[in-house]
Amino acid sequence: MLTYTIRRLTLLIPVLLGMVLIVFSLIHAIPGNPAQIILGQQATEEAVEALNKQLGLDQPLYIQFFDYVKNLLTGDLGMSIRTQSPISQEVWPYLAATMELALAAMLIAIIIGVNAGIISAWFQNSWFDYIAMLLALIGVSMPIFWLGLMEQYVFSIQLDLFPTTGRDNIRDPVEPITYLYLIDTLMQGRFDQFVEVIKHLVLPSLTLATIPMAIIARITRSSMLEVMRSDYIRTARAKGMSMFWVVYKHSLKNAFIPVLTVIGLQTGLLLGGAILTETIFGWPGIGSYIYDAIQFRDYPVIQSGILVVATIFVLINLTVDLLYAAIDPRIKYR
Repeated sequence: MLTYTIRRLTLLIPVLLGMVLIVFSLIHAIPGNPAQIILGQQATEEAVEALNKQLGLDQPLYIQFFDYVKNLLTGDLGMSIRTQSPISQEVWPYLAATMELALAAMLIAIIIGVNAGIISAWFQNSWFDYIAMLLALIGVSMPIFWLGLMEQYVFSIQLDLFPTTGRDNIRDPVEPITYLYLIDTLMQGRFDQFVEVIKHLVLPSLTLATIPMAIIARITRSSMLEVMRSDYIRTARAKGMSMFWVVYKHSLKNAFIPVLTVIGLQTGLLLGGAILTETIFGWPGIGSYIYDAIQFRDYPVIQSGILVVATIFVLINLTVDLLYAAIDPRIKYR
């Protein structure tokens, strides 16, 4: 197990270097001068050239790339062109916001999706099975931006149950410690703020959970149907074991490998693809951070933001691979 983990972590280096090279090449192919955007259209040519020199944008692309990689090897993500602040200090609050949103969405997706898939498989071809799979199909096909706007209209405007935007109450903002507001409010003993943070989290997390919830439900149903036809499941049922014990003790554990794969992939996708949800609900996450950087041609921020998301995605998939052995003892890593 240890050898396998070290080998996978070593393979992470060329993967991330390739990602940096691809992103660097694509970003610098985008028309537009960052110095011109920062200074405005009325800036003189001399001022633009001076800022280009100050930011190092007058250097050849290969020099800019190798300078960036050299800084990465020392843990330096660079400086933001727009704010002139270290990216390593700027990126965590945005990343923490997206992590809190994505993990809340995945928790909802796993709880509802797995149980819906289990019940559909157990009561195959029942009315619940048909309705659950129909809702799963609708969930996969549902445009996120439309669903988010409808949730805001119904639950915020019409019913006034949840706030429409932001992470906390602007009249009583959370004092950040870790920038994970659920943890910060509990650390400070502010249970009133904790409730407010949950209220702000409900609608965006439900919106973001819709697609992975539907996918998890369909994969769980398919996997459970295959496992429940096995001889040992029929034997367990013949011995008089309760449905709950047969499903959650025997069937689910053996059916969970493909479900776990989907959960890992969807978690990584949510961390990098939550920009629509973040935009609709005014959520200050990593997607919005990268989107703003693209508008200002802030190359270091774009590169570093994508690199951070890609690193987390790869680490999540490594964790999923290691969990396979914990779930199924027949899987051995060497």
